[in-house]
Amino acid sequence: MRIMKRPNILLTGTPGVGKTTLGKELAQRTGLTYINVGDLAQEGQLFDGFDEEYQCPVLDEDRVVDELEDKMVDGGVIVDYHGCDFFPERWFHIVFVLRTDNTNLYNRLESRGYTGKKLQDNVQCEIFQTIYEEAMEAYKEEIVHQLPSNDPEDLERNMEQIVQWIEQWMKDNN
Repeated sequence: MRIMKRPNILLTGTPGVGKTTLGKELAQRTGLTYINVGDLAQEGQLFDGFDEEYQCPVLDEDRVVDELEDKMVDGGVIVDYHGCDFFPERWFHIVFVLRTDNTNLYNRLESRGYTGKKLQDNVQCEIFQTIYEEAMEAYKEEIVHQLPSNDPEDLERNMEQIVQWIEQWMKDNN
């Protein structure tokens, strides 16, 4: 087993909570590699059909894991995806679940063109903490953390907190 010099981080949460904004900014500040699983799947056509109800492709989770495996072993990767329970637990040193106020989330999703059942189901997902519960079941409790993601101040606080965590992890593990 290789020793990682930099940690792997999972950013997860309901669509629209700010994972991509935070992930890209974090990568820029820390030099870690940012991977948006939706973009990766699009580029590699890692899909297993089309969901007519939600009008979106269905992710082929096994192919995504295969595609990411080599990138994850060296460490230093920030993975951004709204699902979290299909990634191998061994990949991540810490998991951040971003949470957003329902009104903010509704407005963000509506501005992305979400309507009807897709909009309602995603807001309900946030209300019922579905992604947080998924993360708590899939990973060790002590590595799963919730972060508020409502405004630019939250973004900045989250950024500082995660950068500090990365710096501490690198001191402790190198």
